Amino acid sequence: MNFDLTEEHELLRSTVREFAESRVAPVAAELDRESRFPYELVAEMAGLGLMGIPIAEEHGGAGADTVAYAIAIEELTRIDSSVAITVAAHTSLGTMPILLFGNDEQKRDWLPQLAAGQRLAAFGLTEPGAGSDAGATRTTASLRDGQWVVDGSKIFITNAGTDISACVTITAKTGDDEISNVIVPNGTPGYTISQPMHKLGWRASDTRELSFEGAAVPEGNLLGPRGAGFRQFMEILDGGRISVAAMGVGLAQGAYDLAVAHARERRQFGQPIAKFQAVQFQLADMATEIEAGRALVYRAAWLKDRGRPFALAAAQAKLYTGELSNRAVNAALQIHGGYGFMEESPIARFYRDQKVLEIGEGTNEVQRMVIARHLGL
Repeated sequence: MNFDLTEEHELLRSTVREFAESRVAPVAAELDRESRFPYELVAEMAGLGLMGIPIAEEHGGAGADTVAYAIAIEELTRIDSSVAITVAAHTSLGTMPILLFGNDEQKRDWLPQLAAGQRLAAFGLTEPGAGSDAGATRTTASLRDGQWVVDGSKIFITNAGTDISACVTITAKTGDDEISNVIVPNGTPGYTISQPMHKLGWRASDTRELSFEGAAVPEGNLLGPRGAGFRQFMEILDGGRISVAAMGVGLAQGAYDLAVAHARERRQFGQPIAKFQAVQFQLADMATEIEAGRALVYRAAWLKDRGRPFALAAAQAKLYTGELSNRAVNAALQIHGGYGFMEESPIARFYRDQKVLEIGEGTNEVQRMVIARHLGL
């Protein structure tokens, strides 16, 4: 076994780290405080090729592998989760369905602008009454005179309502016991996007509720075979869990970095608190768990890149890193003491941003269900 990253992976890590530290870190607190979408940063990331890392060059992407993508998401989250989830949701949930299941015409129409980061895409799965039970979708798409007429609603959808959002791929019932995926372009009459939702964390990312009332799109906007929607979104979620797991590692690493810096600087009882065994042991545990989580993420990505079954590894990585990031950020804030409870401290933002990592892309409970099924239980 060789655990060394390639030169290309190391170069990507250093590039994304330098960008995150020099461009994202100075404005992250302001973006969070104002709940402001980072248009300028998205444009810069597009220029660096970060908005389409695992998309083939023929479609306008960077043509890199899943390991590279996980590294980039990890490094962005190490500084700010809102920026990271904007990239992750656009890539794994917005662009990937069209790449994996789109026909040649759909790929020509959508992928170049999405992979280049000129426009953003969203994936509409969750509904007010269909969260973990995604198969209980109530949104419908009826075929009438060569058009799919969509009625229903989606909630907690990322990247759907920005000024550069191009489309959303939604799951909809197209018949009895039949779910399909349909591409709905922004601006379609009858497709209404709510104001941004006010969130505990990820405040600089775009999260909306979507409503469809007789929203008609061409019959050719069906993504893949009719009735294949459930299988498609399950496959999309498997891949998306790798990026969210990478976010868990990145957030834990960022929290650890902040805790170490504070422990070395903060003095009590005549010495830096990093000299006290109680603090040292917390940091030692954090560092150990972060390495374990990173290994799980990279292995899942490695399996996917080799075309091998990776769903179990992705669920395990997502479950472990979500709970790891919880433990890490809690310990890091404890080390900060009262200063960590103040919003002026970055660790407070990390603390708020962390919780959704145990909810989005399948809750911890759903991950355990997925893992149990793969274990034959």
